Amino acid sequence: MKRSLAALAALAVLLATASVALGATGKLAGSVGPGFTISLTKGGKKVKTLTKGTYVLTVSDKSSIHNFVVEGPGVERDVTTVSFKGTKTVTLKLRAGKYKFYCRPHESSMFGFVTVK
Repeated sequence: MKRSLAALAALAVLLATASVALGATGKLAGSVGPGFTISLTKGGKKVKTLTKGTYVLTVSDKSSIHNFVVEGPGVERDVTTVSFKGTKTVTLKLRAGKYKFYCRPHESSMFGFVTVK
């Protein structure tokens, strides 16, 4: 009986994890700092275009003087704050249009764009 309860619990966790993963279109990685650099990648490659859908974005913030912001149709999200250093993960639903990712205090030089189709 204990084995079947453990197996059912394991199955429930597996199904919950799979349903979250299946709901996402893909995984994105963002990076900001330690110098005056910012990037957005998918599968290790810089992204310029994406398919509309839900993405899991993990940002590695390597400097306490920068942050990582994403703005576009239906999204205005400060993923990290200026004083934060570390990693944060968020889920974003991206619609068709142009999105900008940037560091708010250094927006004039630390930014990039991605088009969602």
